[in-house]
Amino acid sequence: MRQSKVFIPTMREVPAEAEALSHRLLLKAGLIKQSTSGVYSYLPLATRVLNKITAIVREEMESIDAVEILMPALQPSELWEESGRWDAYGSELMRLTDRNGRQFALGPTHEEVVTSLVRDEVKSYKQLPLTLFQIQSKFRDEKRPRFGLLRGREFIMKDAYSFHADEASLDETYNQMYDAYSRIFKRAGINARPVVADSGAIGGSHTHEFMALSEIGEDTIVYSENSDYAANIEKAEVRFEPKENGEALLELEKVETPNAHTAQEVADYLNRPLEQITKSMIFKVDGEFIIVLVRGNHEINDVKLKTYFGTDNIELATQDEIINLIGAKPGSIGPIQEKGIKVYADNFVQDAPNLVIGANEDGYHYINANPERDFNVEEFGDFRFILEGEPLSDGSGEAKFAEGIEVGQVFKLGTKYSETMNATFLDNQGKAKPLIMGCYGIGVSRTLSAIVEQNSDENGIVWPKSVTPFDLHLITINPKKDDQRELGDQIYAELQQSYEVLYDDRKERAGVKFNDADLIGLPIRIVVGKRADEGIVEVKRRDNGESEEVEVSNLASYIDNLYTQI
Repeated sequence: MRQSKVFIPTMREVPAEAEALSHRLLLKAGLIKQSTSGVYSYLPLATRVLNKITAIVREEMESIDAVEILMPALQPSELWEESGRWDAYGSELMRLTDRNGRQFALGPTHEEVVTSLVRDEVKSYKQLPLTLFQIQSKFRDEKRPRFGLLRGREFIMKDAYSFHADEASLDETYNQMYDAYSRIFKRAGINARPVVADSGAIGGSHTHEFMALSEIGEDTIVYSENSDYAANIEKAEVRFEPKENGEALLELEKVETPNAHTAQEVADYLNRPLEQITKSMIFKVDGEFIIVLVRGNHEINDVKLKTYFGTDNIELATQDEIINLIGAKPGSIGPIQEKGIKVYADNFVQDAPNLVIGANEDGYHYINANPERDFNVEEFGDFRFILEGEPLSDGSGEAKFAEGIEVGQVFKLGTKYSETMNATFLDNQGKAKPLIMGCYGIGVSRTLSAIVEQNSDENGIVWPKSVTPFDLHLITINPKKDDQRELGDQIYAELQQSYEVLYDDRKERAGVKFNDADLIGLPIRIVVGKRADEGIVEVKRRDNGESEEVEVSNLASYIDNLYTQI
């Protein structure tokens, strides 16, 4: 394709808000253009890459007998009300009303639609298992769209849904999807690591995320250098082994702590280690207030709380609620109270004698507080985030942290949707049972960004050849010169028989062409320049910068050999 005919609006400067490397490069190389916050147009080069990513996805999905369909993006509210997610999904769900007052959602995902589709057609175990997938745009009203394609309000996603008669069948498909995802990301040129994760708003009992390692990653991965252990930090278990502590229990004492509200401020004022201070936070769990304690150097993990209590209906109490309930502001809350509020504490609270706790009175704390003696704890549990360097739960060593971009996730949904939406089948005994479901997603546009994050240098993108928009970049330095133009046209005609060639025939300065070529980042560059009259061109690899002058008579075989090495 002649570059003079292609829409590639490269840039020299990008907006300051483009923080992520991939966001900057996709803008600079002319692959995307912002329409509004979190919404982008995919320009010709990006569209070609997306087509190659989706081709890989389709091949791998079809290899495990998944069947492609296309469902509507516009979803009636009635289906979401059946599943109970119309209100529960929250403000990220884009809602709209038609001229007749009927409510709809722009689909962020399609569990409800696909469940309604299958329940109307699948009636017998003989029709199972069944796996359906689609590739389409999804919509989420992100509060703060950022990082370009990594967190947008409109994005391209592959979502798949499987239906089963029993758990063994679900396990088989889950494992097939897990393996297919591993192949997809490897083929696309991404270093992606599967990690144990939280199912979030989708729900389900078991899930893995595929995380592409990146400095700009929005998620923290906890991993081991000595085993295959990897988990999202929200799900990483904290290993607790009780220790014998011979420290004497001191007498409880109420002390004044003026203007000390945070754990660090209290520690500094009392000249005590942060580990001896406790944080007390009040949550509402299914409408009931509870107090949760952690040590001062730890942070409460609300995902673990949701798992522990078996509900998504957990939120922090507001300051007004806390004052009405306790009579003190946050920062002075403690477990010694007469309201009968149940207290839950992280495991490590029981491992630190003579703690400092809030006195439920502004400006005061208790020192030398001890569980059981001074306050009751309903239960101890793992309620906090793991710290880097702490022992991993599998015993393989210390926790290591890395940042990652979520590019895919696989879920075991079980009967979460089929039970609420009455999607049943008849088993081999003629008994009606709810369909057992799995759900599997790949962020296709996120994958595009992740590829750029991991495959670039200081000059621009370095495309893996499996997804490169073109295989070769042919450049004539000065197309006004007959010998260069004629040789360029000849090479273009020959090479495009075997390769996808971007032919830079523009009437631009050499420096502009070379800068654009580095930005665009095609695997091999062929330059027709001052030795065109001798039939000699320069061939350069984008990944390592190695170049060599090659006679045109040997060019085709040279390119064939070089391309296999990349």
